[in-house]
Amino acid sequence: MVLDTILAATFISALYAVIAIGFTLIFGVGGILNFAHGGFITLGAFSAYIASGYFGLPIFVGLLAGTVVGAAIGGATYMGVIRYVRTRPVTILILTFVIGFFMMYFVRVFGREILNIDPLNIPVDPVIGSSSFANDVFIFATSWLLIGALFYFVNYTRTGRAIIAVSMSDKGASLVGIDSERINLITWVLAGAFAGYAGVLLAGSLGGGSWLMSIEPPAPLVLSFAIVILGGLGSIKGSVVGAYIIGFFETFTVTFAPGGSQLAGISSLVLLLVFLLVKPEGLFGREAGE
Repeated sequence: MVLDTILAATFISALYAVIAIGFTLIFGVGGILNFAHGGFITLGAFSAYIASGYFGLPIFVGLLAGTVVGAAIGGATYMGVIRYVRTRPVTILILTFVIGFFMMYFVRVFGREILNIDPLNIPVDPVIGSSSFANDVFIFATSWLLIGALFYFVNYTRTGRAIIAVSMSDKGASLVGIDSERINLITWVLAGAFAGYAGVLLAGSLGGGSWLMSIEPPAPLVLSFAIVILGGLGSIKGSVVGAYIIGFFETFTVTFAPGGSQLAGISSLVLLLVFLLVKPEGLFGREAGE
């Protein structure tokens, strides 16, 4: 049983890392806490349902659709709203919260009135439906493939180094000829793509229940916030480590604690509270501040 729990925690933690990376990317580059992140994830899952459930296309097409829609929504959010107010952090907090709310509202109205489905239970199939274990392995492998690709992109490509430069100093990057507007747009598109991809896998693996559209734990937005605070705001490495800490802590709590199924999501917030008291900058807070 312990081995099964370790495997389950390992698989779900990789997906948690993908969920959180988009959130931490935006903060790391632009210093923005994107409260529309949960909406990006939900729209990714909803797009997969439209492609595969409504039009009957293969679920892999739904996975691609969710990723593309997430990227498009991320780019549109930045170009249509954020770039005009990105020097006003309080305004951005309010706007991203409102944008996320409207995304959730759109899914509820469109799902109920047009597609005639329960919007609190988006029926997304697992990518590999014949075997739960095979689906978990697929999630783990592709999540780490994406994480590795992002690490390579950020550290070893010209655009990636420009992202690092903008994250350190927007004005300094502009002085050496880096178009910070373009870099911020790329960051939002990448974050949206990661969120959309994670939304499809999350809904297919755990079910597109009401928690997907909630702001209560274990909702994706709450989960992302807990992971990036624990790992250190702005640190991709911290998000990966934080995802594994929370993934293992939650899985073992649910499996072994009395009434553990009622503690899903809450346990991550308890862990976050402890870290805020003991190490408020997070595990890799110094990196986020550089």
